[in-house]
Amino acid sequence: MVTTVSNKTKQIARPKQRTNTAVPHPLPLENGARLNRAEFERRYKAMPRVKKAELIEGVVYMPSPVRIEHSRKHAQIMLWLGTYQAATPGTDFGDNATLRLDIDNEPQPDAFLRLKTAAGGASRVSSDHYLEGAPELIVEIAASSASYDLYEKKNVYRRNGVQEYLVWRVYDEALDWFQLREEAYRQIKPDKNGIVRSQVFPGLYLDVTALLAGDLPAVLAAVQAGIETDEHTAFAQRLESLAQS
Repeated sequence: MVTTVSNKTKQIARPKQRTNTAVPHPLPLENGARLNRAEFERRYKAMPRVKKAELIEGVVYMPSPVRIEHSRKHAQIMLWLGTYQAATPGTDFGDNATLRLDIDNEPQPDAFLRLKTAAGGASRVSSDHYLEGAPELIVEIAASSASYDLYEKKNVYRRNGVQEYLVWRVYDEALDWFQLREEAYRQIKPDKNGIVRSQVFPGLYLDVTALLAGDLPAVLAAVQAGIETDEHTAFAQRLESLAQS
């Protein structure tokens, strides 16, 4: 008996070739992603080209590239704070340092001034060289009053005990200085000369009128005048004695 073979041969099923769709680990940071602080840090560290990312109330914020207006005003704030810090032992300051506050919040404030831990400060430097806890004073440079610096981030700083919070609203040409009183932020108004005086750091004076006008020499003159007051001298002596004890 002869067996005939049909011209229509059956197709042999072959396994489909897999494309290379390996998932990166850790996943990249994305604006708007919802993460806890541990996962946020893991992804941030894996992206060294990213210069600024923040976790605010469990949501990732990745600001756009910095414009010259922001950069210039940032430099002015650092000069102002640096002048005070250089004359005040027991204090520390910095810019754009990652700040560990709680499980859902790891901001990167534009500038901060703090008491060192040995001088009674509420923040500390961790074993892996991050700042943990609330600095006594934080400064943010915002585009306008619509910025999250005056909403989500302000609430985070208040809840975590940041004693003084400054927001420079660039396009509004205004500066807000808040002090924490009875678990709420109360705005401190300039005096008749346009000067605001810190309630936490004696002698830290800010000539708001001069700052908004771009008169940096007047800004530095005002803080120097504060440094030369008796209240600052007493404060500096107290901090120095704490550091030596």
